Amino acid sequence: MKRFIILAVALFTAAAVYAQPRAIGARFGSGLEFSYQHFVRNADFVELDLGFELPLNQINGAALDFSATAIYDFVFAQPHWTSKGTWAWYAGPGATIGGQVSDGEGSFLIGTGGNIGLSYTFWFPLELSIDHRIMFGFNSRPDHHFYIGGYLIPNFSVRYRF
Repeated sequence: MKRFIILAVALFTAAAVYAQPRAIGARFGSGLEFSYQHFVRNADFVELDLGFELPLNQINGAALDFSATAIYDFVFAQPHWTSKGTWAWYAGPGATIGGQVSDGEGSFLIGTGGNIGLSYTFWFPLELSIDHRIMFGFNSRPDHHFYIGGYLIPNFSVRYRF
């Protein structure tokens, strides 16, 4: 009986996870990120991004940031601006880890922050969004230990929703 209850709970959990909508796509701004969204409850979602960024102070290509970011976004408004599609304002906290390669030296980054954005999901499976994300934290590089990223450039995302 105990095995049956554990199996039933596992099956119901798996069904609930896979029944939630998801989206996959790209995020553009100061770099390029592969983006995945998993909707958790109501319209709230978890966003996972993997990407590369060219820091603004190193436009000549001497530095490159790479990171993995996870954000939990709360949808706080869904205005009805159009008869088709869905609009959503969202914001949420998150964390990032990554690295930076500059002048042949590498460093490790860890930070926290958040974002705020607006998305539009069409009546067909396409989502467009614009957001602003800022992350700050610590860098293992000896010449500057503080890291701040994304503070000037808004990001534009295109995702396929399934």
